[in-house]
Amino acid sequence: MNLPNRITLTRIFMIPLMLVFLLVDLEWWSHELSVGGYSLPVNQLIAAILFIVAASTDGIDGYIARKHNLVTNLGKLLDPLADKLLVASVLIALVAMGKCDSWIAIVIISREFAVTGLREVALLEGSVIAASKWGKAKTVTQIIAISALLLNNFPFEWLNIPFADIAIWLAAIITIYSGIDYFVKNKNVLNFSKI
Repeated sequence: MNLPNRITLTRIFMIPLMLVFLLVDLEWWSHELSVGGYSLPVNQLIAAILFIVAASTDGIDGYIARKHNLVTNLGKLLDPLADKLLVASVLIALVAMGKCDSWIAIVIISREFAVTGLREVALLEGSVIAASKWGKAKTVTQIIAISALLLNNFPFEWLNIPFADIAIWLAAIITIYSGIDYFVKNKNVLNFSKI
């Protein structure tokens, strides 16, 4: 197994660890760290760090694979799967923690399923749907929003700016727009006359 695929698998294996820190209630790690009126449970800080590290590996594995000609079919399957698992699992945990509205998580996860389905249909037709600029913008805004939610709006909490709330709304809007964009630009893949 090559290095990019190992990086991608590491991202997948980090997901259950993040969920343990977010959802398992142990007294010692739910201790609050407080600085200047801002507080964050230790377990949530650890989960946020793990999420940021895992999310940052997304670009690294693809870059290494392309630069060193290590692109494999396994990597093409695992990389988008890892991204979707990472975002979906943490969003569901944030909903369970009361930090994210369930409808936002449903919209984001539903879009991922819909676009993945579109890509699968395109593959069956012998074509590949590449990531668009809106798809990349969606990923970036989701990572920023989830990170802000995990960090309890740090450092914006000190400035009384609801950055995390604004970021998750922006992520939802860009997610919806990018999903529509994929379907509009690739409507030829959905040949309804064959149904």
